[in-house]
Amino acid sequence: MSNTISLILPFPPSVNACWRNINGKTLISAKGRAFRANAMAAVYEQLRKRPRAITEHVSVIVKMYPPSRKRRDIDNYLKAPFDALTHAGVWKDDDQIKRVEMEWCEVVKGGRFEIEIKPLNADLEKAS
Repeated sequence: MSNTISLILPFPPSVNACWRNINGKTLISAKGRAFRANAMAAVYEQLRKRPRAITEHVSVIVKMYPPSRKRRDIDNYLKAPFDALTHAGVWKDDDQIKRVEMEWCEVVKGGRFEIEIKPLNADLEKAS
């Protein structure tokens, strides 16, 4: 991976709304499945193809534009988008993410989730 990938996804549901425990098994909820499908469609539309999966460690910058002023825990909104990007083939697995910078931004109608993905070594070179 030699350059930065910037994507805009729908605003994700909370991690608590994405998964359900049924008979001792953890399953993705209807909300989670709908988000995953919409996020994958957004990725393919923006990249104009199914991406070649990134295989190296990455750094991500996340900007979350919530759909309302409702109070939210910032850490509850990363799992669904990261998993959707894995399913879309952006990276092999979200365990490749070694650095995350995230922030809340202003409220926008419908909300959105912006992510910038770059090789981890690019951040290290910039810092030195």
